[in-house]
Amino acid sequence: MRRQILKTATIIVHDLVATALAVLLTFVIRFDGPLLAERLAHLPVLLPPFVACAGLVYRAFGLYRTKWRFASLPDLANIVRAVAVLTLLLLVVDYVLVSPVLFGIYFFGKIAIGLYFVLQIFLLGGPRLAFRYLKYSRSRQSAARAASTPTLLIGRGHDIEVVLRAIESGTVRKLDPKGILSPRAEEQGQTMRGVPVLGAVSDLEEVVAGLSQRGVPIRRLVATPSALAPEAEPEALIARARRLGLPLARVTSLGDAGRGAELAPIEIEDLLLRPTVAIDRPRLEHFLTGRRVVVTGGGGSIGSEICARAVAFGASAVLVLESSEPALHGVLSRPGLSGHAGVGGVIADIRDRDRLFRVLKEFRPDYVFHAAALKQVPYLERDWSEGIKTNVFGSVNVADATLAAGAKALVMISTDKAIEPVSQLGVTKRFAEMYAQALDAGRQAAGRQAADRQAADRQADETRLVAVRFGNVLGSVGSVVPVFKAQIARGGPVTLTHPDMVRYFMTVREAADLVLTAASHADREARDPGAGDQRAAVYVLKMGQPVRIRDLAERMIRLAGFEPGEDIDVVVTGARPGERLNEILFARDEPMVNLAGIDGVMAAKPVFADRAQLAAWLDRLAAAVAADDRAAADRVFGEAIPDFLHRAEAAGEAALSRAG
Repeated sequence: MRRQILKTATIIVHDLVATALAVLLTFVIRFDGPLLAERLAHLPVLLPPFVACAGLVYRAFGLYRTKWRFASLPDLANIVRAVAVLTLLLLVVDYVLVSPVLFGIYFFGKIAIGLYFVLQIFLLGGPRLAFRYLKYSRSRQSAARAASTPTLLIGRGHDIEVVLRAIESGTVRKLDPKGILSPRAEEQGQTMRGVPVLGAVSDLEEVVAGLSQRGVPIRRLVATPSALAPEAEPEALIARARRLGLPLARVTSLGDAGRGAELAPIEIEDLLLRPTVAIDRPRLEHFLTGRRVVVTGGGGSIGSEICARAVAFGASAVLVLESSEPALHGVLSRPGLSGHAGVGGVIADIRDRDRLFRVLKEFRPDYVFHAAALKQVPYLERDWSEGIKTNVFGSVNVADATLAAGAKALVMISTDKAIEPVSQLGVTKRFAEMYAQALDAGRQAAGRQAADRQAADRQADETRLVAVRFGNVLGSVGSVVPVFKAQIARGGPVTLTHPDMVRYFMTVREAADLVLTAASHADREARDPGAGDQRAAVYVLKMGQPVRIRDLAERMIRLAGFEPGEDIDVVVTGARPGERLNEILFARDEPMVNLAGIDGVMAAKPVFADRAQLAAWLDRLAAAVAADDRAAADRVFGEAIPDFLHRAEAAGEAALSRAG
């Protein structure tokens, strides 16, 4: 911190000295003899207030917020704007105040003021660009000395430039870029930051052979997101890399000036999706900067990604709440979170109401993201009471504790299986949604007459409670893709529960960003009770068209270099209890919400019972769990979600008929 303050102070001193020097040089160049002597004599009086004013202008235009080593055209534009303001100020002072009143002549004059404009830009921008070039040269030399792997970069020019900057800055190490393959014909034959574009992606074999003949053996390929887009035919790229025996890595993140660029081995699921939904980074940064965040179930695949994204977007403190000690240790050891001063964790179970209330009250969160849940459909069909304890009563505890802690918003992670549910997972999640929506409705819900209930309503008016529904999250523990990958690695067979089953797919990062975007909308556009069409309660990512699971399995087999049905068999095993063929995003009676200005996200208004009715159902569920009476619990769910029993029975009969 002290070092950063010293650096900022040095920049301020430089800019103020440069301002004084620009004025002095203007007089020396423009005037001579008595005219120069007269102006220099008055300089000690006029210069200090002008320099002080210049310092305020520089600060207003953000000249002290950017590191010189990353100085760029936007920074130069800010310098030009700041100097233009100072030049205009000189013009006004010289022509309106100083010259007519004090001297009877112009102290600067138009030519001198124009000369000052040029000199000031040069003295402010020149050292910054020179410093950046010095750092660039040194980093290039360091990268050349440290590089150990001759590499080909694949993708469009804009993406490639970010990767090259990351290599130069040291963010990406051990790569020695020898050439670029670009899908754009207009980029052929050009150079990017000194690295030549040697051909198109289809020229990979010829380019590798040509470099090898010149004594430059390529050892690695790095693909940017544009090289893995569906229109770029990434399967062909993977096949070529496999034939050449070259490892193929992907760029997982393209950050500002290469500071966020990351590399990872390419995975089959990277090629299975539609283009990733773009997020509004400035929106999320503005939303989370300086905020305190709690993530329940933060050790899971989705919870841990929410933690990482919250830190990346500027959260001041993140508390991971996790019942599993190994999972808690794993997320706190994750790169980007390990050692971060604002990240901590506690072992706590959301079933433990008193413990949960104490933890949230002590931490005082701004936002709570509720990812803790039991999610495996077959296990919850068998161990139904555990699902109710965690997914229903645990969620009730989290919602109530969030209100008691005075948080701004709670985002509950739900599932697309909650709509017209046929499983214990779906029905318990839908019931938790209804409870959160009833709390969120505040004074609009019926049945609130007791004084303590009114106090809770005042709190609820200040706290938004919303839900986010996910499809199949690639990379999560419950995803079908890791199962298929493991089966393919063993040589098969790949097992399907039904040949016509379809699912929506999204990445873990998309899931986390959807949660954060939903929270930002709930706390901004949808907070006002008079928001009309913006008053959302359930958010869903636009996941494109659902994917047929059999097609998914066959494509994964081909991407792994095998032929389905010949090298690896695809076997249909029959639907499991609680499964259905199609996933649904919204119920038929859920009114849709227009999310103006937010791309890639859909939303709906709440549908729920009143608080008194929900309290009665919760009491009956608790009694059913205590008595181990599943039929009684199902009757409660059937009343709360009217078509649950009918659909569950129909799904069970269909599964039995298929098994028969």
